[in-house]
Amino acid sequence: MTTQPSSFILSLPKAELHLHLEGTVDPATLSELSRRHCTPLAADNNRYTNVEDSGRVLSEDDVRALYSYTDFVGFLMAFKAVTERLRTPEDYELITYRMMQKLAAQGVVHAEVFVSVGVLFWRGHPIDPLFEGMEAGRLRGERDFGMTLYWIFDAVRNFGAEEALKVAKKAVEYRERNVIGFGIGGDERRGAPEEFRDAYRYAREHGLRTSCHAGETTGPESISGALDALHTERLGHALSLQQSPELLQRVVREQVPLELCIASNQRTGCCPRIEDHPVRKYFDAGAMITLNTDDPEMFQTSLAHEYQLAQDVHGFSEGELRQLAMNSIRASWLPDERKSELLKRY
Repeated sequence: MTTQPSSFILSLPKAELHLHLEGTVDPATLSELSRRHCTPLAADNNRYTNVEDSGRVLSEDDVRALYSYTDFVGFLMAFKAVTERLRTPEDYELITYRMMQKLAAQGVVHAEVFVSVGVLFWRGHPIDPLFEGMEAGRLRGERDFGMTLYWIFDAVRNFGAEEALKVAKKAVEYRERNVIGFGIGGDERRGAPEEFRDAYRYAREHGLRTSCHAGETTGPESISGALDALHTERLGHALSLQQSPELLQRVVREQVPLELCIASNQRTGCCPRIEDHPVRKYFDAGAMITLNTDDPEMFQTSLAHEYQLAQDVHGFSEGELRQLAMNSIRASWLPDERKSELLKRY
């Protein structure tokens, strides 16, 4: 990060709506986790990992090098290295609490956080005790930092429709324990939205809210598929929406919330230059856009820095930044009464 966020940006009450828990692990924490777990994962119980790498102790410099990738595949490898070292409830409590501490320091009053439950299933980890660790961290964080947090259980396209449905069912199982939603991420080229109709239908029918990573690495057909086949409520990234004026008009007309992640799109190579990001175009068109970080430690960003990028690179005024912050509250899945309380702060 080259520019310190302004005091105005830090003072804005904000919600973070597109944030992956595993992507909040900073170099010091990942180094600590690698010392805790310096034995390889069992090969026959872990089809997703590189066993040799999973047993290596990482220094903070090693982690910084790991996070210095140049494309989307490099990002996925970094993400994998983190998930390999998250093995116990205590690990998840630690990273949840530290994530909330960093969010609160930026003026974040509410977060809706993706957890890669699809990866946990794939690796054969028992979900229930790990979720207890997350919840312990959430409860401590809410008490100590005065913010709120909901969980979104995230499936992985690469693993197929049946695995996604398993994730949706697990999310429904925990819907009374702060699991608010269901979504899918992973490599869009490995699974069109239409393949996941059953998982999204199950989630909706059982009271979950829905988001979908769409139009990050593929064209606008991924976005239209997410809307038409999955009936998703929010769209993550939506970078290729700019390629279809008709689809952009539809998203504006229907006020579909967009979870935009400026630094993420540049770091993964999906948007070669920060200056080319369509955040300004979408805002000027009247879209319901929100700013988010995706995986802040892996992209060397923060939510306050995303707001600063919008101002410094894309010319957003303080009044427009205030509008973005208000959008984040409105697009959240908080109860209407709580939204009204937060919006009164403006």
